[in-house]
Amino acid sequence: MKPPICCICSKRFDNTKEGDIVFFKETEYDIEWDKEMEEQGKVEHPPYAEWFCGEHLDEALKLKHLPITEALKILKKKFEK
Repeated sequence: MKPPICCICSKRFDNTKEGDIVFFKETEYDIEWDKEMEEQGKVEHPPYAEWFCGEHLDEALKLKHLPITEALKILKKKFEK
């Protein structure tokens, strides 16, 4: 798994105090990826999950029903500086 670094602002954070990992809607690719990892006995960071700091977590959770590519486009646009 990747360390807890927000995919929106790149902030490293302590996930026992703030933020969390969000698992988005799995695509056909993600389902195949999970199957392959299971068959190989591997545990890796899934391609449909990302870390979000406390500042960005609530908005990310609102979009977890979407595939990660769609959700990240929306979130990055929303939090553009």
